Amino acid sequence: MNLKRVVITGMGAITPIGNTVQDYWNGLVNGVSGARPITRFDASKFKTQFACEVKDFDVLQYLERKEARKMDLFSHFALAVAEQAVQDAQLKVDQLNERRVGVIWGSGIGGLRSLQMEVIDFARGDGTPRFNPFFIPKMIADIAAGHISIKYGFKGPNYCTVSACASATNAIVDSFNLIRLGKADIILSGGSEATVTEAGIGGFNALRALSERNDTPETASRPFDKDRDGFVLGEGGGAIVLEELEHALARGATIYAELIGSGLSADAYHMTAPHPEGLGAQYVMEEALADAHLQANDIDYINVHGTSTPIGDPQEVKAIERVFGEHAYSLNISSTKSMTGHLLGAAGAIEAVASILSLVHQKVPPTINHFTDDEVFDPRLNFTFNEAQTRKINYALSNTFGFGGHNCSVIFKKFEK
Repeated sequence: MNLKRVVITGMGAITPIGNTVQDYWNGLVNGVSGARPITRFDASKFKTQFACEVKDFDVLQYLERKEARKMDLFSHFALAVAEQAVQDAQLKVDQLNERRVGVIWGSGIGGLRSLQMEVIDFARGDGTPRFNPFFIPKMIADIAAGHISIKYGFKGPNYCTVSACASATNAIVDSFNLIRLGKADIILSGGSEATVTEAGIGGFNALRALSERNDTPETASRPFDKDRDGFVLGEGGGAIVLEELEHALARGATIYAELIGSGLSADAYHMTAPHPEGLGAQYVMEEALADAHLQANDIDYINVHGTSTPIGDPQEVKAIERVFGEHAYSLNISSTKSMTGHLLGAAGAIEAVASILSLVHQKVPPTINHFTDDEVFDPRLNFTFNEAQTRKINYALSNTFGFGGHNCSVIFKKFEK
């Protein structure tokens, strides 16, 4: 089958280290940590008292106050990054075939803050069921895609993918496949998450998944470091405009990169733990390489899932070593979660933006907070520790893995006509 080519023509980012794509990239290459003590609630009684919160975000730059009050924060982030991406892509909505423009979004949890607040208010009341009429629409994970389509009048494919921390990458994969099959011309895709709440921190603490390095939160996210003790919860969102190549060329769009392959797999092993041999991670990268018609030694950079958990990081590295063999020691690996924290369902979106920008700028963002080598990792591996590295990058692969054993990989290529 003659599949169409898919390119990236716009991007948006609201992250713990920058509220625009440019600021986000500057934070990445300069090794800025977004982790700070939590400000959204009193976290003094929690085992983890810090997170990677978005800073200085004003939703009123993007929405009227009346409309914003009807939405959860994760939808605020979604609409903000969508607007950035639409403007960046210079999409003139009235000149597009609205039926061939879609929105596919990812969120692992959706409106957790809204759910928490409504349940607390009910529990504190007299038992009379008084709920906000917007409670359900604020909470459901699919609503962000709906809000974006309503704002711009996009009437093509519209839904939300939910696969825990792989959600946004699943959304991007679906968008990619629909466009290359000729089902749409443009799809705005990405993800958003806003789980820095009592329920979010408390729930992940109960799983013993979060770092408890309260004395030095800026250094708590330590992927591949011997003393890593869990991930740091983040929030925010990212968006990319995926577009059929000929459609993009016809309207004179700026093209940042090409998406050329994707992979999907399952660990089929455990609710929260990765397969001990990293088999799901291995399979998903092999699928992505096959889909892109590439050999393993074609890849220059891997933006890894790399959450900074004791068991997760080694399993991903085992998979990389099996898939790439000797070439594993020639490519760059980095975990941008060392700076942004883990945005859960939105992680794949901002990491896709990071991967695309690495191609644009021919620079690999670092894995910061490396202090002590871990003997479980081969010292020949280049984790891009602590400082960004300039190198030739033609192909960048991005991994995201989610609770439930959901694995996604995407491969971006430096654009050439």
